[in-house]
Amino acid sequence: MKITRLELENFRNIKDMTLSPGEGVNVIYGNNAQGKTNLLESICLFSGFKSFRESKDSDMISFGSDFIRNKLYFNGFGRDQKSEIIIGKEQKKILLNSVPLKSRSELIGNFNTVVFSPSYMSLIKGGPNERRKFLDSAICQIKPAFTSCLREYNKILKQRNQTLKDIYMAGTGEELLDIWDKKLIQKAEVIISERKKYLDKLSETAGDIHLGISSGKEELKLIYSQKGDNGSEDKDDFFLNDKLIKSRFADIKSGTTNFGPHRDDIDIIINSIEIKKFGSQGQQRSAALSMKLGESQIIYEMTGERPIALLDDVMSELDMSRQDFIMNHLDKWQVFITCCDPKTVLKLTGGKAFEIENGKIISEKIY
Repeated sequence: MKITRLELENFRNIKDMTLSPGEGVNVIYGNNAQGKTNLLESICLFSGFKSFRESKDSDMISFGSDFIRNKLYFNGFGRDQKSEIIIGKEQKKILLNSVPLKSRSELIGNFNTVVFSPSYMSLIKGGPNERRKFLDSAICQIKPAFTSCLREYNKILKQRNQTLKDIYMAGTGEELLDIWDKKLIQKAEVIISERKKYLDKLSETAGDIHLGISSGKEELKLIYSQKGDNGSEDKDDFFLNDKLIKSRFADIKSGTTNFGPHRDDIDIIINSIEIKKFGSQGQQRSAALSMKLGESQIIYEMTGERPIALLDDVMSELDMSRQDFIMNHLDKWQVFITCCDPKTVLKLTGGKAFEIENGKIISEKIY
């Protein structure tokens, strides 16, 4: 998948911009607050997902303007395509190859991106919820039906938790838990199975990428971790029904379900060390980046189309060899990298570089 042209109008501080990127690495550089991240954000929107900045659509409209009009020309699935996003203060219009769509979510699967930004360091430093969210979102991209399974599980979980609270207050009704447990287990087994299968594959692809980033010095492994309320781990296969029965007293007392896929986590290991606790800043950033690029590789293997890699402020806290890998060894990928230091561009042995100032491209160079 390759972007051939991007046209932006009234998008944040970018009033009018046309970008014709190279097929390989594209470096977007300039001082802070000039529009580098805005450019990556505009590309990400065409994937159909929400902005990685967690902002409202109306916040993206340039100050003093009434609408956004962004156009993307790209080659994907063997043909040239065009997508257009128009966002007004009271209306939205999404088109794919001139065909109107009901919502931006209908773009999902037609144009794929994988994003890395500083916020994704929460994959390493954040709590288990951040890693579960990453894992579930990645699976949903290649298995849309997984979304409905997650939705149903969370609905059942909410109903079970309410039943637990009712039992605690009334002192009766424990037999109702048998009904909710049966429904919960059906969905939980699917979720855990899909997560484990995906994580096994991601551990392989991300591990290979991390070996390249670290010049063969670091082995990255990702392990699915099933945890109960007290933080104890169970690495072996288990019967969720037994776990739920054994934890009923604690569940009723706390009014919440203390065991299940909503409590699980990912252990991120480099050279047998859990990097959340003991890894350096560079190792943590490299691991998060490897996980995101590994996700991209899986999408490529499943669809035959390699997603566009959007790497925002990825170079900071990486040593020279890791920076060189990102700049010059992501073969066959179309990559967009933002950075502040113009010296970073000097490391580029092939590709294009664009300098941005006040939302405008002021220089462009082919390497």
